[in-house]
Amino acid sequence: MPDTGDIRPRTRPIATSGASTGTWLLTFALAAAGLGVVFRDGLVYMSEFWDTEEYSHGSLIPIIAAFLIWQQKDALEAALKAGAGRIETGRAVGVGIVLIGLFAGLLGELSTVYLIIQYGFLVALYGAALALFGWRGIRLIWAPLLYLVFMVPLPDFLYVNLSAQLQLLSSQIGVAVIRLFDIPVFLEGNVIDLGIYKLQVVEACSGLRYLFPLMSFGYLCAYLYRGPMWHRAVLLLSTIPITIVMNSVRIGIIGVLVDRWGIEQAEGALHLFEGWVVFMACVSILFLEVMIFTRFAGNRRPLAEVFRIDLPDLGRGWLPRLGAAPGRAWIAAAVVLATAGGASLLFADRGAAPPPRASLSEFPLRAGDWHGRQRNIEPPILRTLKLTDYALMDFVAPRPNGVVNFYVAYYASQRKGEAVHSPRSCIPGDGWRIESLAPMAVDGVTIDNRRLVVNKVIIAKGNLRQVVYYWFAQRGRHLTNEYLVKWYLFWDGITRNRTDGALVRLVTPLGRNEPESAADARLGDFLRAVFPLMDNYVPG
Repeated sequence: MPDTGDIRPRTRPIATSGASTGTWLLTFALAAAGLGVVFRDGLVYMSEFWDTEEYSHGSLIPIIAAFLIWQQKDALEAALKAGAGRIETGRAVGVGIVLIGLFAGLLGELSTVYLIIQYGFLVALYGAALALFGWRGIRLIWAPLLYLVFMVPLPDFLYVNLSAQLQLLSSQIGVAVIRLFDIPVFLEGNVIDLGIYKLQVVEACSGLRYLFPLMSFGYLCAYLYRGPMWHRAVLLLSTIPITIVMNSVRIGIIGVLVDRWGIEQAEGALHLFEGWVVFMACVSILFLEVMIFTRFAGNRRPLAEVFRIDLPDLGRGWLPRLGAAPGRAWIAAAVVLATAGGASLLFADRGAAPPPRASLSEFPLRAGDWHGRQRNIEPPILRTLKLTDYALMDFVAPRPNGVVNFYVAYYASQRKGEAVHSPRSCIPGDGWRIESLAPMAVDGVTIDNRRLVVNKVIIAKGNLRQVVYYWFAQRGRHLTNEYLVKWYLFWDGITRNRTDGALVRLVTPLGRNEPESAADARLGDFLRAVFPLMDNYVPG
């Protein structure tokens, strides 16, 4: 009888040869280098925010996300092997998502919007992960990848507006807490008047320095929690009211302490200690929620067992076994990222070409019957603004309330984060409250037979009110919309190699019984005298 041999199917583990190991390392190096080079400005800017109290948790988020992904090591190993040597639809989609992220990075770079660069980085990273692992792998790690969103700071305009609203809300609830102790107190805006002492709820006391880390912690708890989805949603969403209420209670307690033992209770180490106590109290409330959920669900497990912190099989190694060779989609994604990084380095030093102009320090101190006096911006503010040239002047004219503050901030290039700062974001930061904001055409000031349109803003601080006009002079365009400014920065940066531009702002006081029309007439008269002079200093 012939020997048929062993007819059982033979299997052998997929080993990684030296050549394939080199290919894997090369693709990872290309992808990492491409991501780092293309998005470097946005990543550096983001890391600077991690030195602030509001985002001090940011540096921990990539580490925690990496750990959560590593927990899925064994399952990801299977996903890697499934895509070895072939390309599937999901992985091909990943390459397309990488391209979308790179375009977002280019758009953010040319429009000087770091937020677009930072989210472009996340999109490109998500696309690279999809190209590497496919849909099968992404289903395992989508939550840790989404967790990276919490390391990105809010845009300035949203941060300032949110902070202003939280200051007012925290002040109101804080005053309610103070009144529970039968202490007479009066609230005006965000100023708490205790009679002898006045406490101002400044931006640092808005609660955002609790909200951001607590939301990221709440997301982590929701991910690790072993329970129904609605429990997880409540855990995450409850971080917002918990922060607001606890921060308001903190403000109220400070008010009570100040009323009893003096203003020292609102300063120094005690203030810092009170902040840490409140944050830990917020965390304790989250854990209390978890205990309530488990008890009502009939789950008597200890709190430590309610959260899912599983470790992979370390007997198989600390890292996933890569398989015989990278998938073609992953190779394509790595090559695309590396090519984009090389192109970014090649065109990084392409200088803008603004036309010649006169220095704003030479701007005339007389326009019609208006006489001006120059002022200087303090060095710390100048370092923040990063402008090329500026004019800051107080003009007066012989008429009632004839005072106008004139400010022009000029930037020769707005590519590297050195861009105009919108008054919409800066005004609330100075303690002013915006009562109204709307575009308005100015009579007698024309451009190409059309009236100049400005943003008219009414602002208030206590009993003081002011009227503000501002617009953006951008390479011959006079714009009022901040988003259009960013679009034209992108477009002109590509088509004209120019990103120069300026912010122009006028401010005049509004008397207690003075109608707005009088302030409009004053600013209109000043603009008709000054606007024809500006072409020499802000080129079109």
